[in-house]
Amino acid sequence: MYIEILVIAVILIFVFIYRKNSENSSYRFITKSIDGAYGKLSPYSFKVVREKAKELGQEYTSRQYAIQVAVFGIAAAFISYLYFYSIIWSIVYAAATIAVIPYLTYMRCKKAYSEFIFEQIQVYTTNVIMEFNTTQSFVKALEGVRDSGVLEDPVLSDVNEMIRMSYENGTIDEAIRFMNEKYDYYVIKNMHQLFLQITKEGSKDSGEALEGMLQDIDMLVESVYRDRIDRTTFYKQFCTFGVALYLLVLMVQLLLGESSYMTLLDEWYVQLLLHGVILINTYFLLTGIKYYHEDVGAE
Repeated sequence: MYIEILVIAVILIFVFIYRKNSENSSYRFITKSIDGAYGKLSPYSFKVVREKAKELGQEYTSRQYAIQVAVFGIAAAFISYLYFYSIIWSIVYAAATIAVIPYLTYMRCKKAYSEFIFEQIQVYTTNVIMEFNTTQSFVKALEGVRDSGVLEDPVLSDVNEMIRMSYENGTIDEAIRFMNEKYDYYVIKNMHQLFLQITKEGSKDSGEALEGMLQDIDMLVESVYRDRIDRTTFYKQFCTFGVALYLLVLMVQLLLGESSYMTLLDEWYVQLLLHGVILINTYFLLTGIKYYHEDVGAE
């Protein structure tokens, strides 16, 4: 019997070590591959991100949600039954899994919103630079971008606020500080710093400096989209293997035999170990999902 318990304990340790290594090596490799791609967004509510996800066509329909609830519930009930052969635990784990769906919805909508904001920032910075090359005025460049129709809310509203603040204060300092605080992207801060230098000190080679900034933006965008592909590939593999780890209990049952496994289930500490396997693997699986949907690159 001690051998059987040792096998289950080894599986528990294996799940923990694999997940921990995944987080500390593979994840770190991906995040460092495009260091500085995305910045941290200002806090926003679930209502805002969900409405934007609907506009972008990335929110689920009622039918899709119903299918998701059914699939998650049935899968959780089936897997937990393999562990404990208990209808009660199957119901408990199925209900707990379904309860996680709103969190997954939030993360999915937040990712869609984050990607939308980044694209808007890329449009904002690129077009302001091009407009400035024509007008040689930062405020006029902002007005040109605003009137061009390439921006959408909330960035469009924030640009309008920048224009208002610039005329009200007579300088662009407050407007730039406002935008920098609202969108913590290094590409925005670098561009604004360059415009402050040009506006206050003048620059004979501003055209060359702005052209260099445009190239930096292009490189950033290329890195971001390459990162999205890498992340998607890794995320699929991560989730596939994560689900497979739940099924290690089948290997235990094949090694021990069904009767020996059922005998082990009578021991409270064996059941505790099995719950630990499920909970630890679920924790790291949710951590990976959160990483994929929320921490999309880091400054």
